[in-house]
Amino acid sequence: MHALDTLDAMTQHQSTQTMKPATAAKKLGVYLEATPAEFREGVVSRAELNALQTDPPQWLRDLRRDGPHPRPVVAAKLGVSISGLARGGVTEPLTTEQIEALKEERPEWLERERATQAEVRKEAARLKKRERESGGSGD
Repeated sequence: MHALDTLDAMTQHQSTQTMKPATAAKKLGVYLEATPAEFREGVVSRAELNALQTDPPQWLRDLRRDGPHPRPVVAAKLGVSISGLARGGVTEPLTTEQIEALKEERPEWLERERATQAEVRKEAARLKKRERESGGSGD
């Protein structure tokens, strides 16, 4: 009976697994500092994270639409790497409006980093094709 109690406690623990707000914000693709205080100051369960992903509240929809966005999202929207953002001097989160302005301005660093990213993708595709053609043996 004692082992059963332990198993029951483990099952309950697993079903109420929580994560820090920073982890949840990363999984949601939002900038933690822009989230509501109650989100930043609490913990998020797996069930709550799933609910936020399935049926996002207005604050989450607004953040995803308008920003400010974390660096991985900014990089993806600009078509560059996170390192490319840093080389371009972008170290702070940007709003959607700021991202769109950069796309219109097309600064030299952005064009250079986009070209670099395109080369990286092209090389990755070439290697993947070569791997498929060689039958995946690693030759």
